[in-house]
Amino acid sequence: MTEFPPGWRLGVVQEVAPPGVADLGPGYPGPDLHPVGLVRYAYARALDEFGSAALAYGDNAGALPLREVLARRARLADPGGVVVTAGTSQALHLLGTTLAAPGQTVVTDRLGYDYGRAILTSCGLRLAHVPADADGMDPGALDDALAASDTAFVYLNPTFHNPTGQVVPERRRRELLEVTVRRGVLVVEDDAYAELGLTSAATPPALAELDPDGVIRLGTFSKTIGPGLRLGWLTAAPAVASRLLRHGLFHSGGSLNHLASLAVAVMITSGEYDQHLDWLRGRLRSRRDALLGALGDLDVTTPDGGFFLWLRFGAGQSEDDLMAAAAAAGVRVAAGSRFGAARSPRIRLSYSLNRPAELASAGRALRTAWARSGALPERISS
Repeated sequence: MTEFPPGWRLGVVQEVAPPGVADLGPGYPGPDLHPVGLVRYAYARALDEFGSAALAYGDNAGALPLREVLARRARLADPGGVVVTAGTSQALHLLGTTLAAPGQTVVTDRLGYDYGRAILTSCGLRLAHVPADADGMDPGALDDALAASDTAFVYLNPTFHNPTGQVVPERRRRELLEVTVRRGVLVVEDDAYAELGLTSAATPPALAELDPDGVIRLGTFSKTIGPGLRLGWLTAAPAVASRLLRHGLFHSGGSLNHLASLAVAVMITSGEYDQHLDWLRGRLRSRRDALLGALGDLDVTTPDGGFFLWLRFGAGQSEDDLMAAAAAAGVRVAAGSRFGAARSPRIRLSYSLNRPAELASAGRALRTAWARSGALPERISS
């Protein structure tokens, strides 16, 4: 069962599973994956280097030391296209209120990040869902959707997709961009898991690398260091970045999370962040493999990165029955319907929160519970 340190309790953190429940629902790192000592040291060094300036209102676009290292990592010649955000959630809200008007449409995948969708709809935007095949969103269907709606932007998560773990190949990325460029529509690329590849396989170029002027790319440290930092960034064409920075939020308070920005800049510049990433990838790989091994012959993806396994069930199965059997076995999982409409029931399992032994135990419990309830999946093609 999921074990939490003493400080990890309701009223301090957002959510904690009840005692005796193995929680495979949340998409965030487990307590033992947060580099507390490294963050403490980075904050101390940032305060030593910048003194009281670290506690001042920061530059509106974000602390230049962080924007410079992020620009280099994104292969940008100029940090003027980098804007520091308070994570992906705040970035989506910023885009939804700055680059869109209520009633406009955001075109997105049929399946996708549930909370991101909720943020966009809270901005008064409509969602148009485009079907996909084994390579990702269908370009022809995207073209049809853009022709049929007043589109603010297209929202995609092409690398280690949440919830499916899919990586859209380069050829399909170029096909999708051909459509958006021809239609003159911006793309928002949610790249929250881009740094969490778990194999030696190279990932395709980011959409933003293929079309720097037409793609806004979102990054976050929530998945690699910890969501408590509330720190992320976006890259965009300098003119788009300038438009975003005219938002009153920046003029009122300057840089979002200024001190955290300076501390993370210190971590990256020293090389400690990349060392931590290597360590983190190894831990996540062990967790993924432990859960996969325990699930046996269930119809499940084997993702090359990110946090999630995606279980596929036959049309004769019931999502409610699957969820009920998992709960009875003491395992919390995420219903596939949270992420959009699928042709048959789906379940998302997260392997980021728990240690390998806990994941193996939870996986075996799920396999047994679904076998006893008669809810084992039929093998299906998509």
